[in-house]
Amino acid sequence: MKLKRRTGKPARVEMLPLIDVVFLLLVFFIYAMLSMSIHRGLHLDLPLSSQSELNREPAPIQLSVASGSDGPLLTIDREPVPLEELAARLRRIVTEAGNAEDGGAAPPLLLFADKGLPYQQLFQVLDELKKGGISNISLQARME
Repeated sequence: MKLKRRTGKPARVEMLPLIDVVFLLLVFFIYAMLSMSIHRGLHLDLPLSSQSELNREPAPIQLSVASGSDGPLLTIDREPVPLEELAARLRRIVTEAGNAEDGGAAPPLLLFADKGLPYQQLFQVLDELKKGGISNISLQARME
């Protein structure tokens, strides 16, 4: 009995599954790298040294801004502050932190702005922050 030989198409490598595998490996290595970056060190009793320096970074300033009828309502670390006094208060905080004499940067500022705050009022606050010598500003948001 004579059998017919099938002459089929040559085998080919499909690229879509290969791309899926590469992206899966990429995601795996990104997550692995992020989990290794968190320092999970042991608690150690460090030796004493007269020449060691402490990390004396200033605590961040927390500024909350809410919308008011005649302008923004401001609180620095839960203490109400009028907009006109904001720059002077921030300059005082910077000098109390000791950054003005050291030539270091001003302490960081965490800005909590109300969702309904008008754009113009936010820019009034940002202008006062610049006058107060604050340049390291972090806008805070709530996670969805």
